[in-house]
Amino acid sequence: MAEAFWLEEKNGEGDRLIFEAGGAWDVRHAGGLERRLRNVHPPATRNVTFDITAVERLDTAGAWLLHRVIKSFGEAGIVIEYAGVRPEHKVMLEQVAAADRPAEVPPKPSGSLVEILARLGAGTLEAVEEMRQVVGFFGRVMVVLAGTLVRPHRLRFTALVSHMEHVGFNALPIVGLLSFLIGVVLAYQGAVVLQRFGAEIFVVNLIAISVLREIGILLTAIVVAGRSGSAFAAAIGSMMVHEEVDAMRTLGLDPMEVLVLPRLLALAITMPLLAFFADMMGLLGGGIMCWAVLDIAPTVYLERLGDAVGIWSFWTGMIKAPVFGIIIAVVGCLEGFRVSGSAESVGRQTTRAVVTSLFLVIVADAMFSIFFAKVGV
Repeated sequence: MAEAFWLEEKNGEGDRLIFEAGGAWDVRHAGGLERRLRNVHPPATRNVTFDITAVERLDTAGAWLLHRVIKSFGEAGIVIEYAGVRPEHKVMLEQVAAADRPAEVPPKPSGSLVEILARLGAGTLEAVEEMRQVVGFFGRVMVVLAGTLVRPHRLRFTALVSHMEHVGFNALPIVGLLSFLIGVVLAYQGAVVLQRFGAEIFVVNLIAISVLREIGILLTAIVVAGRSGSAFAAAIGSMMVHEEVDAMRTLGLDPMEVLVLPRLLALAITMPLLAFFADMMGLLGGGIMCWAVLDIAPTVYLERLGDAVGIWSFWTGMIKAPVFGIIIAVVGCLEGFRVSGSAESVGRQTTRAVVTSLFLVIVADAMFSIFFAKVGV
């Protein structure tokens, strides 16, 4: 059987050396070609011709191996010429030669202070770009929502109800349990401190204000971000990996309308309900702990609760709920669409969705606190 590939050296006119190549120079024979070309060294002569007339098949693997030998000859000051180059082989060799360039490595800043400042600047630019994309994506969602309000029949009601079940009803056990335990912890820790001053009764005030204004809604947002925000990013990201989103666009469907809007509305609707449930479970846990540790009867606890809590102590937490839900849904869906097509990217963007949504929720909560303080609520 003839050799699949071959390379022979011949003497030409004068001091010219000719390398004649033939056969299949492709990836199937890359190992043999590598071993054969490893023994080819720059000759003493200054003129070399590579005759590839007999090369039947040439792919990028063979072209790269041939280019690497020719490059080593050129670095030794040898003048190289080709012979018998077909048009398709010429294109392949030119593409390989054009791609053979060193990667540009950005210079590292010198000095610890300069490096710290460089990282700080890069992080700031990344945060600004992240915020720009979140705001832009939110604007696109609002445009789709406005179109849906004009044409309500375009809303996928079945998908909306399904998402409400997953992000709302199925989250009740974990939200309720955590809120109940947080209420227990608040009552116990508050009792330990306030007993020193004979002010045990004010534990009820501590529980009521903490749970209703901040802890109830924040705990709900944290659970929902870790549970539903990550699920949104993973689900849409998996669809991006399998090109299902592109298929939707091919069929004339708007992914924003099909995938994003039902999820956003589901969280905006269910977050106040989850926050209310979290508030009640937190107050229940605090009440049971007050009864067990401080001997505050349930009737006294409820009476004191009514005196300590104003209407706005309840509504400040409830007003935040839909805003936090919208933030979590927007960030989760955005990070899902930013998946680049690999399983590793799905995990990375899912983690990013949770971290970013929690950060924005805390920022929004701080802004709400400043606003409510300014208006005297």
